[in-house]
Amino acid sequence: MRWQRPRFRTSGGRPLKLVRRVVFTGGPGAGKTALLRALHGRGHVVVDETARAIIRSRLDRALSPRPAPLEFAQLVLQRDIDQYDRPFSPSEDVVFFDRGILDALCMLDQVTPLRDEELHAWVSRYPYHRQAFFLPPWEAIYTNDPERDQTFEEAVRAHRTLTEWYRRCRYDVVEVPRASIEERCAFVLRALGQDA
Repeated sequence: MRWQRPRFRTSGGRPLKLVRRVVFTGGPGAGKTALLRALHGRGHVVVDETARAIIRSRLDRALSPRPAPLEFAQLVLQRDIDQYDRPFSPSEDVVFFDRGILDALCMLDQVTPLRDEELHAWVSRYPYHRQAFFLPPWEAIYTNDPERDQTFEEAVRAHRTLTEWYRRCRYDVVEVPRASIEERCAFVLRALGQDA
């Protein structure tokens, strides 16, 4: 599949504004959820992480946190596609995603490697804003919870893997500084050209 620039849909001859889907990623426990809650509190639309929801649902049913890696990656990918495709209001300029399809594809690639043309087709079909916001590992705030059972060292490795993956997918990796939630909000909104 060849890369095609997304086109504006029209309504009565007038172009409709495209929603910018902005993804936040990185290793677990780096403050993504806290930052996204703060952005939601400022009136922004936020889409929650699907992997955590799947793990929570499985734990509630007394199952292991994750199914087999391939099944887990496929399940996360399908839910991320559903989240991506859901309708957003035309008034919403930016929608923030706690991880996204690229993260699920990275999981899938680790189990069954994707060919470059396959990856390109996925990336073309589900584009996000060119800037991907990465929250770096931060040991001072890292904690475990029922859905986050990785060690800090595993979180660091996940961060490195995802950084390389997003660069392979040709996204601009923007590292969000280790700072207060308010400072992180301001940084993100400035980077996107919005009022902080």
